[in-house]
Amino acid sequence: MPDDRLSRVFSALADPTRRDIVARLATGDATVNELAEPYDVTVQAVSKHIRVLEDAGLVSRSRDAQRRPCHLEGEVFDLMTQWIERYRREAEDRFRRLDTVLEEMADQPGDGTPGKKAAS
Repeated sequence: MPDDRLSRVFSALADPTRRDIVARLATGDATVNELAEPYDVTVQAVSKHIRVLEDAGLVSRSRDAQRRPCHLEGEVFDLMTQWIERYRREAEDRFRRLDTVLEEMADQPGDGTPGKKAAS
């Protein structure tokens, strides 16, 4: 179910530490120890954050000899972008329709008082 995956992604990104880890991985791969350096938490705590990001499909780990770098998986952002774009387009369509209605109302002659009918 694609929405379930999307829910895991948004849930993983709800945490500011995980968003920061994603932002840092956007500049390049890094090990858990490298990712843990700026935080005042244990390496194990950062490792748990990375596991959440892995479960959501945002991050993967590979083996490079003794080093296990974390890598950002960009295709998950395509899933998020498609979902966001769908609702952005729908919102823009609603605003365009509202603009049209407001323009039509402005073009109609009236007494200048919205919502009141002119007395006969």
